Amino acid sequence: MSLDRQRAQRLIETLPDMPEAARRLAPNHSPAPPKVANSADVTPAALDRRWQRLPASARAALLPNSPPIEPEDCARNIENLIGFATVPVGLAGPLRVRGLHASGDYFVPLATSEAALVASYNRGAHALTDAGGCTALLLNEGVTRSPGFVFANMVDCGRFAAWIVGQTDALRAAAATTTRHGRLDDVRLAIEGDHLYLFLDYTTGDAAGQNMVTLATAAACAWLLENAPVKPVRHYVEANMSGDKKASAQSFQTVRGKKVTAEVLLPSDLVSRRLRTTAAAMVDYWRMSALGGVLSGTLGVQGHYANGLAALFLATGQDVACVAEAAVGVTRMEVRADDALYAAVTLPNLIVGTVGGGTGLPTAAACLDILGLRGAGHARALAEVAAALCLAGELSIIAALSAGHFASAHGKLARGTHPAPSTS
Repeated sequence: MSLDRQRAQRLIETLPDMPEAARRLAPNHSPAPPKVANSADVTPAALDRRWQRLPASARAALLPNSPPIEPEDCARNIENLIGFATVPVGLAGPLRVRGLHASGDYFVPLATSEAALVASYNRGAHALTDAGGCTALLLNEGVTRSPGFVFANMVDCGRFAAWIVGQTDALRAAAATTTRHGRLDDVRLAIEGDHLYLFLDYTTGDAAGQNMVTLATAAACAWLLENAPVKPVRHYVEANMSGDKKASAQSFQTVRGKKVTAEVLLPSDLVSRRLRTTAAAMVDYWRMSALGGVLSGTLGVQGHYANGLAALFLATGQDVACVAEAAVGVTRMEVRADDALYAAVTLPNLIVGTVGGGTGLPTAAACLDILGLRGAGHARALAEVAAALCLAGELSIIAALSAGHFASAHGKLARGTHPAPSTS
């Protein structure tokens, strides 16, 4: 019997008798508790009403008398507020970055409850800084929305496509009515039968831009529906071809957000002193892990971008769901002359901003202040810092795995059996 079949058999054996199972799994139409009404009201009275149906014991933890954020400060960021999730914030650094937009030594706040994460990124940051910093380059930027149009037949679809090719300027003007900071840069299309997908590529200034491009696309679609010589049967503002909040081959090959690459050359003595291994050992491990990624079908080849990005996103008020696409990319390592280690990362989907969204909340603003990247003019620098952080994390985890320290480090830090070792 195959392993999958054995597991299925064990699951079946754990089920209750069939009549009882059928009763428990059948639809339940008994009266439900009162529904939570969608509301952005954050007054004390509104909070009290929501807590009437919740365990009183939880209120002190989620809504203390002195909350980390005043409820009125986040009325535009959440609905049905009941309190705040407190996530520890650790510090890694200095992380020295020599970029087109980020230049200097950065102390990076990381919000996480995973022990060993901050220590690992901190170790990698020290290695980069001791090497004189890493080079980081913003290669491309743009955020796409992909509205979809359904036609009665392929002929109508083709006529619409032929017409729309010459409408870029008009679409750009329509999109501009909704934003002062975003710009529609390019219009592309794909046809599948009687379906047409548009790709509206925007730049979004210093905002991550997800909401910005949605509103701009809605305005562009309204203009299309009013002026098109061939009317679609129906349309959607997003037809799931943009790669929004999901890993996709399309975004991996182009850009979604900001595409950044970062590199460093670590002398052999620095690899030994900071990372407790050798360049050859790290490249041997990287080679096997790269093939493992190919065999498992991952998009890109990297160790754990999501760890650092999720912690950075939480700390700085980014849309954490965008880690699904941001944590796609390629890590590469080579042994160079005199046993030095060359390492590079490339991330094509960094959706980050320094204005708008959650960046204005007090804790996020404070973390951006720590980085020195709060407000307008800093989004590109934040993207380069994010890539440098990922490079630091890749160096540390690959060093630990190549030297056999990965499990023991987690045992010491995550289980608290020993004090965390100093890396100063």
